[in-house]
Amino acid sequence: MLCALDDRMAKAWHEISEARPGMSVHQGSILELPVDAVVSPANSYGWMRGGIDALYARAFPQVEEHVRSAVLAYHGGELPVGESLAVPTGAARPGWLISAPTMREPGELLPQDTVHPYLAARAVLRLWAEGLLESGMPVRHAVRSVAMPGLGTGVGGVAPETCARQIAAAWDEVLADIR
Repeated sequence: MLCALDDRMAKAWHEISEARPGMSVHQGSILELPVDAVVSPANSYGWMRGGIDALYARAFPQVEEHVRSAVLAYHGGELPVGESLAVPTGAARPGWLISAPTMREPGELLPQDTVHPYLAARAVLRLWAEGLLESGMPVRHAVRSVAMPGLGTGVGGVAPETCARQIAAAWDEVLADIR
């Protein structure tokens, strides 16, 4: 489920979702959806102080601690752009937060020609398709539905149309063999 609060992002999402079965659009808060996981377009250190990450941190009070602990334990303190991880939210729904950095440093303005939305989306989709939870269970067995906001479109300043094109490219690349 692709989520947008504003009309421009929703329009960009609709343009890519029409040709991709399994992809749908919700215009409204990502927290309104009964999904198994939400995507956090985080920074590489797991700080959740701005943008949608701050919303997640308020909604799920221990999630930042879970993200930062996982980043430290599994990635030496820095989760690179192009990688992702899933942590429990502490809520029934969504039960999981998938952290997929779109920027290394908190508050970083991304260049117009960035490929970070593509890299983050590809990481999320690969985690869903091939990843394992700490328990050994495949992520896609525990996570049947994922809500994704614009990646890099808030604090990062990426144009919604650029983000949407890159998410479509990641979707086509990773999910081509699964459908």
